Amino acid sequence: MGLMVVGCGGTNFNMLTFGAHQFDSLGDRDVFFNWSIVVMYAVRIIGSTSIVFVEDSISWALGYGVSAAANAIAVVLVLLGSKHYRRPAACGSPFTGLARVAVAAIRKWDVVVAEDDSKYSHGTSELEESINLRPSQRFSLLNRAAWICHGDTRPDGSIAKPWSLCTVQQVEDFKSLLRVFPLWSSSIFLSVSIGIQLSLTVLQALTMDRSLGPRFAIPAGSMVVSSFAATVVSLLLLDRLILPLWHKLSSHPPRPLLRIGLGHIINTAGMAASALVERKRASIVRSHQAESQHGEWVVPMTALWLVLPLAVTGVAEALHFPGQVALYFQAFPRSLRSTATGMMAVIIALGFYLSVAMMGVVRRVTGWLQDDINGSNVENVFWLVTGLTLVNFGYYVLCAKLYE
Repeated sequence: MGLMVVGCGGTNFNMLTFGAHQFDSLGDRDVFFNWSIVVMYAVRIIGSTSIVFVEDSISWALGYGVSAAANAIAVVLVLLGSKHYRRPAACGSPFTGLARVAVAAIRKWDVVVAEDDSKYSHGTSELEESINLRPSQRFSLLNRAAWICHGDTRPDGSIAKPWSLCTVQQVEDFKSLLRVFPLWSSSIFLSVSIGIQLSLTVLQALTMDRSLGPRFAIPAGSMVVSSFAATVVSLLLLDRLILPLWHKLSSHPPRPLLRIGLGHIINTAGMAASALVERKRASIVRSHQAESQHGEWVVPMTALWLVLPLAVTGVAEALHFPGQVALYFQAFPRSLRSTATGMMAVIIALGFYLSVAMMGVVRRVTGWLQDDINGSNVENVFWLVTGLTLVNFGYYVLCAKLYE
């Protein structure tokens, strides 16, 4: 399990960065991000259906074997194309430079900075993006980290004390992270809401009629496939229909901030749809006086009702997921591009951990979540999540305005 986690963490989102480096224009990169996520969600559908079927019906060993073979084929394909890839040169750890900015700014907290641009350090490295970059006034307290004081430089102009003096480019890179961090934090609750919806949907499905014909029943854990499928279809429509139409009507591509904002709104609609479906399910339970029923009793309501809210959430993911990847890739410093796409993995991990914590708090404080879902008040949980996603959307709008 540990090896699998390390492998996924090192490939899934780094592949997005590596692939984006193969393109020069923002439009081509956006298309690449869209199709990468299409493939990512399409294989999740295969894993949640075909592989699960093989493991349940034939052999767990065969299921793991098929997965291992697929990974081996992927490695071979990457190696076959390696001679054609652009490979950016390694330039050391970017985190060291960021840490130096913070330390240097603290050390020089009492330094008076004048309006003399010649006193700022621009560095001599060819890796600097611009040797004439003027420090911006946003987060101006950090500018003193690039202010040259006595003894900070050698006679040839190179930096003598790297933990006391940074280049303007390093300072601006640090500022770019500070600018985008609030936007990143506003996406964590998106993942929290999705985690709660998926968890409760499985519990709902276990009590409902999941049969499709006389011989087949949908596994409760496979209901999430409808969300993945909605994401794939939405991304295909965006790439093949909506975005080309947008380009014909406007000379500017849709901004990532717009896509993320629309994703926030539609995600809220998905949570509200889950609340309405649960209201219907709970009303049927009450009409049969089955609040305390356990075991084999099935709510006479098809589990396909759960597809609608999951599909709405999937449409939202088709907007905010690629939008976030594109935004972070553009906003992060060049040296942190791999970290930029990896921030999505951090959001997903934090969101799902926090969703478990939030449900635990709700269970202890409100009593809405009991051991038996039929005796619980899951509708209130969904309405609570809906309200919090609306508040989070307001926070996102504020962060977006500050970012711009």
